[in-house]
Amino acid sequence: MRYCLHIVVLRVAVLLGVLVSPYTLAASISALGQPMQPGAAKAGTLLVRADADAPLRAVPMLGTDVDISVTGLVARTVVTQYFHNPTDEWLEGIYVFPLPQNAAVDTLEVRIGDRIIVGEIKERAQAKKIYQQAKAQGKKAALLEQERPNIFTTSVAGIQPKGTVGVRIEYQRELDYRDGGFSLRFPMVVAPRYVPGIEAESLSGHGFAPDTNQVPDGSRISPWVADPARGSINPVSLRVAINAGMAISVQSPSHAIDINEDERKGMVRIEPAHGTLPADRDFVLHWRPLVAHAPRAVLFTETFEEDQYALLMVMPPDAKAAQDQKLNREVIFVLDTSGSMAGASFRQARAALSTALKRLGPQDTFNVVAFASKAQQLYIDPKWATPANIAKALASIAALDATGGTEMLSALKLALRDYEQSTQVRQVVFITDGAVGNETALFDYIGSHIGKSRLFTVGIGSSPNGYFMRKAARTGRGTYTYIGKPKEVREKMSALFARLESPVLTDIKLHWRQGVLETYPTPVPDLYAGEPLVVVVQARHLGDEVRITGMRAGTSWQQSVSLRNGVTKAGIARLYARRKIDSITLNTGDLRATLGREAARKQVRNQIVEIGLRYHLVSRHTSLVAVERESSVPSGENLKAWPVPVNLPDGWEIEEIWLEKPTPALMKTASYMYEFDKKSVAENARIFSKKKIAEWGKKRRAEEKKAAQKHSAKFTAAGQPGLQAALAARLPQTATPAQLLILLGMALLLAALLLRRWVLARC
Repeated sequence: MRYCLHIVVLRVAVLLGVLVSPYTLAASISALGQPMQPGAAKAGTLLVRADADAPLRAVPMLGTDVDISVTGLVARTVVTQYFHNPTDEWLEGIYVFPLPQNAAVDTLEVRIGDRIIVGEIKERAQAKKIYQQAKAQGKKAALLEQERPNIFTTSVAGIQPKGTVGVRIEYQRELDYRDGGFSLRFPMVVAPRYVPGIEAESLSGHGFAPDTNQVPDGSRISPWVADPARGSINPVSLRVAINAGMAISVQSPSHAIDINEDERKGMVRIEPAHGTLPADRDFVLHWRPLVAHAPRAVLFTETFEEDQYALLMVMPPDAKAAQDQKLNREVIFVLDTSGSMAGASFRQARAALSTALKRLGPQDTFNVVAFASKAQQLYIDPKWATPANIAKALASIAALDATGGTEMLSALKLALRDYEQSTQVRQVVFITDGAVGNETALFDYIGSHIGKSRLFTVGIGSSPNGYFMRKAARTGRGTYTYIGKPKEVREKMSALFARLESPVLTDIKLHWRQGVLETYPTPVPDLYAGEPLVVVVQARHLGDEVRITGMRAGTSWQQSVSLRNGVTKAGIARLYARRKIDSITLNTGDLRATLGREAARKQVRNQIVEIGLRYHLVSRHTSLVAVERESSVPSGENLKAWPVPVNLPDGWEIEEIWLEKPTPALMKTASYMYEFDKKSVAENARIFSKKKIAEWGKKRRAEEKKAAQKHSAKFTAAGQPGLQAALAARLPQTATPAQLLILLGMALLLAALLLRRWVLARC
């Protein structure tokens, strides 16, 4: 009898293995899907090899639809990410992507069939817990987290086989205004970051870089990079609508564009001329009024929870008087020669530095610091800007190569030392792409050592780290200049140095009437020719005017600006909250000195959480999470994590980047890039073509009009915009393969009955 039972058990096990083996195999293979030969790939299928000897496997794809609406100095942006899963696996998509460093992100929505799931703001750890619980329960869910003010992660649980999921993100931001023109930059790729420090034993994310003692989240800010030789992935469909109210001239230094003007409404619509864009560089747009005089003051206001908020832009006085008095300056030029700068970026950087050196006057002194894995300076002490000294500097710059790591702190230590001894106006011009992961340590050093110096950052390349560049300049009470193309070097460096040679206003103070609670930035930086003063304000009562005082060409100056008749604009409160969080983060170093590291960390965290929850804003300590009510993922299905690979930034050289800091963990996997089949990349581009993404976007926008009345916003009563409620219609309607599971259960039941009769007959 025992023998018969053993036979029964064995045969049942074999039968179950035959019936269920496809599912057990699918549950155990890599997240990249089933092995496949390139010739067997269906249209739209991407193939990827995770290491040198592994077979090619199908991998999911991503396309992005972007709508940017500009009114005056404020832009509202809707980003819809479409995750398409061509595999037979249930997947969790993980996408690390950039946004502007001043983006106030307030909306997350996911569509499941005809249902809209609206994200809620939660403290970050709580949001992560809610997401993980939903994933474990088989529910579709999405989580939006901030890694840096300009790097975010979208996690999407429950992407069904052959299905597409759309995730919608919205944010508000203020634009740049300089020299009479507006500019907008939409970043599209997270450039590889240099991650210094001792490697940690475990990883917090899915990237190629390790977590270290200096960058604890290194693996969360380093998405895997696709082989650039195979072609671009992750296409982007983009549209910009500018409500200028007047005729404007528009141009893009980064892409060819089509411009459609509506003179009656004062609207200008811009789209890329060649369809969808490869996500390998920033999209940059410039425009300026065609009228003779640019605006002298702009005011936007909003009432939120009984307080008044305002965004005020004031142009400085005419710079002609200040230009008559040239400053005696000590200028320290810092040049990044690390591997990430290799290629077009380094050629631009050297050209920028050469242009700057040639503009120095005989009353100036200068020095040059170059850094990669270590920093070195040209002279022991600054030298007068004589023709001989400048010629020596130019020859030294021409001999430099771009290779090695990005040890930026060593360069800052050289550039900011001995500042108290200088009797001249001391300016540090820092030329880099900012591709570092240890920004916080660098900000702390700048803040504690800037002294009387002023730090001016110059961003080089197709996708510089705008967050680092802007915040470093703000911490150093200077400005940030972005140079994306070689043809822009001479013009932008000349404009920068024209400003540096003659500040228009210094020692600026704002004098409000009683009722104003807070203003940012604090303190107000110096103003240079062509640059406006832009402040955000929280007040009980804003008052009728503000008085601005400062020093102009060595004499006192003041001006009063009316605060009447401001344009009501939703979202100003969130822009204020974004600035306040930046200020709190910027002052963390001072808190550490007075409270100690741990007490300062807790206080900063609590303040940011309070602001994020009150203003429904994503921050480093608050996240948006959206969860469906019912489970839709098959029971027992373990979601495979799928980190979305990204393109190499345009102009970067892959060989130099990976020589910066070889990681033992990466060497073990024998590969640091996703190697896509070239034919499949082209098929992916067709799947996410301009026509297809535009079609999805058109359906989404049509549904918004119908759904807007059904989905009221939390902040509507306070003047906030309603949460828009619609995504593309081409999304999954069902989630569970119920018919297949029923057939499988019936087959197993029949097999059990047959085996029982056979056992009774034999035993």
